[in-house]
Amino acid sequence: MTQKIAVTLDRRSVADLDRWVREGKYPNRSRALQSALHLLAERDRRTRLVRELAKLNPKEERRLAEDGLGDSSWPES
Repeated sequence: MTQKIAVTLDRRSVADLDRWVREGKYPNRSRALQSALHLLAERDRRTRLVRELAKLNPKEERRLAEDGLGDSSWPES
């Protein structure tokens, strides 16, 4: 489901949107903004993952992984 919203942009941003539409990169301003928002959201998700991974202690993770290798509860292939 899509929603219509109002956005206020500076002249340069509007000019960029219009140029992208004129050049055929996007069918309209809405699609260009949707694409930009999608790219920002993806970047945010990736950087959030990187921040969370940076919190891990590699030595502790290795120890946990190695301890799990001898676990007989793991199903056989």
